[in-house]
Amino acid sequence: MSTDSNPVVTVVVPTRNNIRTIAACLASVTQQTYAPLELLVVDNHSDDGTADVAGEYTPDVITAGPERSAQRNIGVEKARGEWVLWLDSDMVLPPETVEVAMRTAAEHDAVGVALPERTIGDGFWTACRALERSCYLDDPWLHNPRLVRRDFLMEDGGFHLEMSGPEDADLRMRMHAQGAAIALAPIIVDHDEGRLTLAEVMRKRYYYGRSIPAFAEQHDGAVGEQGRAVLRSYVRHRGDLAKDPAHSAGMVVMRGMEVVGYSLGARRGRRDRATTP
Repeated sequence: MSTDSNPVVTVVVPTRNNIRTIAACLASVTQQTYAPLELLVVDNHSDDGTADVAGEYTPDVITAGPERSAQRNIGVEKARGEWVLWLDSDMVLPPETVEVAMRTAAEHDAVGVALPERTIGDGFWTACRALERSCYLDDPWLHNPRLVRRDFLMEDGGFHLEMSGPEDADLRMRMHAQGAAIALAPIIVDHDEGRLTLAEVMRKRYYYGRSIPAFAEQHDGAVGEQGRAVLRSYVRHRGDLAKDPAHSAGMVVMRGMEVVGYSLGARRGRRDRATTP
């Protein structure tokens, strides 16, 4: 969709050492049917060639950190688009993604648009993750916005710098609190998680868990409600889970390990906050 009346959409991709997936991600952005489109990559000092690959797809590669929230905020600040779409650098967009998302925003008079995701990759644990994620596709409450009006992000302060992991849910809850409508686009984005291992899952959830105290401080009761919403999604899809008992069992094990990772990370986060002047 390309007309003179289309607002500019800026796609912001924060990245660090993602040489395996960065090319597919950025290629999918350049192949969008929507125009005008701006692509900004904010690279956190990669040492594996990620920034060099990014430079093949856009001249706008910014080196900045220290975390994903800060990288996103820098992208929002530098964007010239009226709308900003942020992607993880292991995501791949169908060609019509931005077009569908912008149409959804117009149809629902929305300030933000969520893009449902499905996991792709190899191995048993990745298949377990894919099964789990499939349970959320029909639950708008569990989808965080990825396309948001830039003026809202600028006025609201962007992404919380103390959060890396929960910052998307934090933005969603702030938007709901302000009455800013979030619509769910009828399209699915691929999230290439490669070949997951339980050790990798634990490390990532521990890292994300360190931000939970900051998230809980901002949104009283939200951590528990998020957990209950996830459980309700499993109940709704119990028939689908029953059809794949092996991966469903693996999903239960993986989610249990994630809870442990989150809990340990949150404990570390509380300790860090207590000792920070």
